[in-house]
Amino acid sequence: MVADAIARRIASERLPPAYAITVERFWRPLAARIAAAAAGRPAFVVGINGAQGSGKSTLCGFLEVLLAVDSGLRAVTLSLDDVYRTHAERLALARDVHPLLATRGVPGTHDIALARRVLAALGREGTVAVPRFDKQRDDRLPQQQWPLVAAPVDIVLFEGWCVGAAPQLASALATPVNRLEAEGDADGRWRSHVNTALAGEYAGLFDMIDLLVMLRAPGFDSVRLWRGLQEQKAGGAMDAAALDLFIGHYERLTRDMLETMPAKADIVVGIDRHHRATTIRYKNENGRRS
Repeated sequence: MVADAIARRIASERLPPAYAITVERFWRPLAARIAAAAAGRPAFVVGINGAQGSGKSTLCGFLEVLLAVDSGLRAVTLSLDDVYRTHAERLALARDVHPLLATRGVPGTHDIALARRVLAALGREGTVAVPRFDKQRDDRLPQQQWPLVAAPVDIVLFEGWCVGAAPQLASALATPVNRLEAEGDADGRWRSHVNTALAGEYAGLFDMIDLLVMLRAPGFDSVRLWRGLQEQKAGGAMDAAALDLFIGHYERLTRDMLETMPAKADIVVGIDRHHRATTIRYKNENGRRS
């Protein structure tokens, strides 16, 4: 039964059959650790942090299956991407705060109140509409198109590229990290706005996380490579220069998380540049990793 469920998931993700080794070596023990931590706690929130292209959605799909078949627990995934502010709201931010806020992704471009309401509702009796964002339209789907989930659920897998991120020191914002910041944010207003958002409403949202897992990319160069491959598969029109400009929106925070998140996360999974899990480390009771 378990093997069949895993095989079906591998097929649905269009992964090679050999991926079953990764599931057994990494994802199944991870699911067991999550199940143990969540025992007796409804709507236990597992934050899944990882740079763009690191495999967060794939991991969440396997965790849903493994938690169900191995532990009898019902898990549902909420993506930070699905609570982006609407296109109209981001255009208003671009007009009133900074033009770079028209591009979705960075802290400040999500509806944090919506995310908090959904996370809270998943822990209570009732039916919960889980938001969905259409990236092709660059807008949130109408609520009548959101999938319905019977609550309470056992576990919420809350995934996103900046889930669990902390603000930087103000002094770290002074020097631009790339051309986008140097030319598009010369006075630092955009990155200061992002940092303030992280210190404020995002910190409150991330406080709802009970267990934090990081998929750690080998470096920002891999993130750029992965995003480029995604663009090719999607038939996108971005050339190298346009791609660099696009990922420049996420570079500062991604680099900071690669440095600081491993010490903060409860579980760190090392990912190589070919998207393969290579290591998994757990924080023990003393706060050290094993």
